Amino acid sequence: MTQKPRFPFLHLVTSEPHADVLSGALFELGATGVEERDQSTYVKGPGDGRVLLVASFDLHSDAEAARDELLALDGGMVEAATIEEIIGDEWRDEWKKYYEPFALTPSLVVRPPWAEYAARNEEKVLVLEPGRAFGTGLHATTSLVARTLDRYKDSLQGAVVLDVGCGSGILSFVALMLGAERVVALDNDAEVLDTVLENADRNDLRGRMQAFAGVVDDVEGTFPWVLANIESRILDPIAEALVARLAPGGRLVLSGILLAEEAEMVKRFTNLSRPLAVIDVTRTETGGDRAFDRDGWVSLVLSDPAQ
Repeated sequence: MTQKPRFPFLHLVTSEPHADVLSGALFELGATGVEERDQSTYVKGPGDGRVLLVASFDLHSDAEAARDELLALDGGMVEAATIEEIIGDEWRDEWKKYYEPFALTPSLVVRPPWAEYAARNEEKVLVLEPGRAFGTGLHATTSLVARTLDRYKDSLQGAVVLDVGCGSGILSFVALMLGAERVVALDNDAEVLDTVLENADRNDLRGRMQAFAGVVDDVEGTFPWVLANIESRILDPIAEALVARLAPGGRLVLSGILLAEEAEMVKRFTNLSRPLAVIDVTRTETGGDRAFDRDGWVSLVLSDPAQ
């Protein structure tokens, strides 16, 4: 009899203020995914202002190393840390039960390949399988950028767009479906490229996009639209490179920025060697009903001051 595979998961209990920091640390320590559970999520967390982080690892030894390193952190950030194993891989598709068609923008609906949806009036329907890549469309930052593109769709017509940190490719596809002529999409995780190209094929968009693994410094030329839905800690060091890829008078759309980080990011991008001006700001409210919306997020649109 073939033995079923065993998958290690590291369970960390922490307080809400430490959850985002520890999630980032888990990825840096080799986690392939991190789920956050609190009282607002479908599977409940421990309560009393605490959060359970469930991190998946390829190897048991990696999970053990991450546990030991995080338990040694100063300040008691980790209340408890245990390793559990799941036998068999049926769990990989469990999340699909809860991923249903939804309106990403006023004119565009996202549906997974396994769900049916009949478009109404002039709705556009994007068929999306996120796979292991970031970008289901459910995260507030993705919605912020998508809705920004919808508001500016008149300016998108016939444009070439650069999507930095594309994940599943969702924002690239939104731009194309709203009128962009072509997209150059890149991500530093080569494993997401198959997902991006499969989604492009599902929506008959492969001929209008170029996707590759790399960083923004690998890109040549300039673009009238540059998108970067990435965490602030990554946006900060690549700020100059992002602006270097922006055509004169073009628009740079940033997200992945917490409300508490807005002032810092505005200062960063308005004080570069080629300073930009903020021309649009969109914010979510704090205390959303999903764990990743709890802190509130910001999307910024920047351009040349004289434009």
